[in-house]
Amino acid sequence: MPNSDCPVCRTADIVCGKWTMLIIRDLAESRRRFCELERSLEGISPRTLSLRLRALEEQGIVARQTFPEVPPRVEYTLTDKGQALVPIVESMRAYGTEWLGAEGSCAEPAKPAERVAAAA
Repeated sequence: MPNSDCPVCRTADIVCGKWTMLIIRDLAESRRRFCELERSLEGISPRTLSLRLRALEEQGIVARQTFPEVPPRVEYTLTDKGQALVPIVESMRAYGTEWLGAEGSCAEPAKPAERVAAAA
């Protein structure tokens, strides 16, 4: 890999994966279950979410906790290494607001019925 010792390149390898920063954004707020992440990340397939979470877990950014319940409950949280990426998310939020005119919320998207009511 070119510039393998460059800190920017090494960080970009982690954060430039599709959906990565949005997963970190959601986990920065609180621990989440798979279905909560899937709802929040409109357009992500369950397979893609599973692969991204697994990759982030292997990189030490996300921790997965399984609870011995029926049905099994799994929650994801940011590790200290993952928490260190939150300022990048906050900088992206500030940039999007100031330079791109994005003033919407980064919260979970409205459900279809709520969108119709809001448009009326």
